[in-house]
Amino acid sequence: MIDVRPLDRTRLERAYGLDGQRLLPWPELNAPFEGAWCVLRAGTESTPHAHHEYEIFIAISGSAELVVDDERRPFAAGDVVRLPPGSTHRVVNDGDADFEYFGVWWDPEMSTRFVARHEASAP
Repeated sequence: MIDVRPLDRTRLERAYGLDGQRLLPWPELNAPFEGAWCVLRAGTESTPHAHHEYEIFIAISGSAELVVDDERRPFAAGDVVRLPPGSTHRVVNDGDADFEYFGVWWDPEMSTRFVARHEASAP
């Protein structure tokens, strides 16, 4: 069986200064992480923030700059970045095209819940 969780571009929600859709958690997928499709519009930047979760961003299309604790780096389609817990980060899109990426985050509690769900569903 193939399960597909489609992205619905007509229902992107505004959060952290960008438009996105939470695709994870997904009830059919028992995963130890959560994630969202993110669209940073041309000429905008995301809201700087920090949190306790581990996080990665996977750049899908376009290019932008990533600012982590005041260090700036180019961030373009195909790149993956690691964001340590507690780091203040934002994405800056000074270009004239939208920048799209997928964010994935996790913490020890998510992992613990994943293991419990996995063990409960084992035959």
